[in-house]
Amino acid sequence: MRNIVILISGGGSNMTALVRAAQAGRWAERLDARVAAVLSNRADAAGLRWAREQGLATAVVAHTDHASREAFDAALMQAIDAHQPALVLLAGFMRILTPGFVEHYAGRLLNIHPSLLPAFPGLHTHRRAIEAGCRVAGATVHVVTPELDHGPILAQAAVPVLAGDTPEVLAARVLSQEHRIYPQAVADWLRTRPTAAPI
Repeated sequence: MRNIVILISGGGSNMTALVRAAQAGRWAERLDARVAAVLSNRADAAGLRWAREQGLATAVVAHTDHASREAFDAALMQAIDAHQPALVLLAGFMRILTPGFVEHYAGRLLNIHPSLLPAFPGLHTHRRAIEAGCRVAGATVHVVTPELDHGPILAQAAVPVLAGDTPEVLAARVLSQEHRIYPQAVADWLRTRPTAAPI
C-alpha cells in the first residue's frame, strides 16, 4: 500500500477534498494508495481536527520552533518519512521549502497553486490577476521543483474573471476547481506509477 502524506497550514479544504476522494474513489483498492497522515506547521490549523475525525494520523512540526528553514525542513522530513510516503502533497502549506527538502522528495512532491501557471507564481494571485485585467484565472497542479511554482504542470482548470470580482470572490470560484482537479491529478499520478514502494 502506497502512503500519501498531506501538508497543510490552515483550514485544509484541499486536504479535505483529497481525503474524500480517497474514501469515495476507493483509492486503496484501485490505486493501492491511502492518505496515511496530515501534517501541519501550525498547531492551530483547523484542518488537523477534521483529519483526526477521519481517523488519520496527524502531527505538528512548528516552524517557529526552529532557528532556520533548513532545521525546520529537516524536522519536517523526519516526521514525513516516518510514514514511508510514496507521495507528498502540499495543500495550502504556506512555507517555502528548501532545495534540500525538494530534492529529498524529487518526483513525488506535488502542489496546487491558485493561478494558471506560469502566470502569477507566489502570493496574492487573485488580486494580481484582476489588476492585470485577466479575463480568465484558475488553478494548477504541478510537480514541486526548487524554483517556486515552476515545476511540470499536471493539471489546470480555468474560470472566468467577472466584472466586479474582488480577490475573495474570484478565490472562491477558483477554489471550487482546485477541489476538483487536485484529487484527479493525484489519481492520475498514482495510476501511472503502479508500484507499492516509495520512490
